[in-house]
Amino acid sequence: MAKKTPAKTESTGSRKRVFIVEDHPFFREGLVAMLKREPDLEVCGQAGDAESALQALAAAKPDILLVDISLPGRSGLDLIKDVRQQNEKVKILVVSMHDEALYADRVLRAGGNGYIMKDEDPDELAQAIRDVLRGHIYVSEAVMGKKQGVSRAKTRPLDALTDAELEVLEWLGRGKEQAAIAKHLGMTVRALEDVSLAMRSKLGLKTPSDLLRYAVCWVETGRS
Repeated sequence: MAKKTPAKTESTGSRKRVFIVEDHPFFREGLVAMLKREPDLEVCGQAGDAESALQALAAAKPDILLVDISLPGRSGLDLIKDVRQQNEKVKILVVSMHDEALYADRVLRAGGNGYIMKDEDPDELAQAIRDVLRGHIYVSEAVMGKKQGVSRAKTRPLDALTDAELEVLEWLGRGKEQAAIAKHLGMTVRALEDVSLAMRSKLGLKTPSDLLRYAVCWVETGRS
């Protein structure tokens, strides 16, 4: 559901198990410290990348995953899709700095249950976790309005990119070489060049250099 005033949940008699997937140790430890203050929540595990998370989930038996979009190796979106192939019941809440307007709908389509920005108040994050655990979808009012057809804002060029194309754009913006990106995505450099050509067409960019500058600017300005 959309945001509402944070409130402590009623006692359930047992703590809900939370697994954190976040590659920045400082932010991950901050989440752990925050969750320790909540009487109805407990951390059952944590991982810094998607592969480690997948290996640990069966033993951890979480009720909910907190997942970042940007992870080393496979992205948070890929992780959500992988988890959904193994487990349809576990709840998934994305906690990210990425532009919610661009990513929230992609998260929900991948099988996630909600999206909240990293700069939200800790009480709001706790409320989002509880809302998702209760079976609700948690996104901002603006995104919920867009999904319900209330917002008539024009679609941005970035919205036309596929999940894989967005991942390529981020890797380019981070200064990765084409060969490294192609290896990461399991494709040839030639195939990656075809993907880049499609991206340039969607974004209205003429040359590979234009695409690279766009990607760097996008990453440096917080992917909004």
